[in-house]
Amino acid sequence: MKQTEILVVGAGPAGLTAGIYAARSGHRALVLEKSFAGGQMALTSEVENYPGFSEPVSGMLLAQTMEQQAIRFGCEMLNAEATGIAAGSNGFEVSTTADQVAAATVIVCTGVKPKLLDVPGEKKLSGRGVSYCAVCDGPLFKGREVAVVGGGDSALDEALYLSSIVARVHIIHRRDEFRACRFAQQRLRERENVTYHLSCVVESINGTQRIESLTVRNLKDASTFVVPVGGAFIYVGWLPNTGWCASLLALDESGNVKTDDRLRTSAPGVFAAGDVRNTPLRQVATAVGDGALAAMSAHDFLVGKR
Repeated sequence: MKQTEILVVGAGPAGLTAGIYAARSGHRALVLEKSFAGGQMALTSEVENYPGFSEPVSGMLLAQTMEQQAIRFGCEMLNAEATGIAAGSNGFEVSTTADQVAAATVIVCTGVKPKLLDVPGEKKLSGRGVSYCAVCDGPLFKGREVAVVGGGDSALDEALYLSSIVARVHIIHRRDEFRACRFAQQRLRERENVTYHLSCVVESINGTQRIESLTVRNLKDASTFVVPVGGAFIYVGWLPNTGWCASLLALDESGNVKTDDRLRTSAPGVFAAGDVRNTPLRQVATAVGDGALAAMSAHDFLVGKR
């Protein structure tokens, strides 16, 4: 069984920042990550609203830089997925797909996963034209027509990225206006190969071996029409990754971890930071701030125990 003082579960911007602050405070810190550092940030083509960069920066590059910084301060990285957590006599024991980890404190930074449209054809054609990551899969659709479903910042940012690769982007959004920031909307409006289908929803994703089209319904007149596309990128919201810790921590109705203003959870000694908690804004900047505060709250908790 591995042992550490502060265990950070998740290596997105919140988790990496928590690791940096925990290690710099003189604690043995371990960051657990099931895939790659950066989380959703690493899958973003350009991050242009994170302070300190006059030009947009690659999400993957920013993630790698944060990880290297955490390691430089002595933070240990473990590639494994957390599967459960339980309170022990001297702290907490976290079950993982690799080794058991015992920690005096835990910071939950497991982020979110994409919400599904839950329409016919989506699961069948996932990986066969249905994608939740334009940066990952966008280059596969060079010169073809694709759809982006959603109207928030993620949807429009990825539509902008795709518009420089594909022949045409069809944006399908259930409202008659976007929720994304005005700057993102303005940049997208400048692209000539973008078609908008507002007040519309996807009824089904059609195809046999791969996507061939989307059936779309207009919410204002109930009419339906078909949009021929070779790919569909879904950005309709997020679900918190809290299944592994739901037995110990209080969650809200959406499954987010409940925290107070010091990011303490319902279990003394466990903190939460970033997109996984009940936060009104999910951005790299807010995740980094959360990570720093959670680490210092964990530090104060350990000092208090001594």
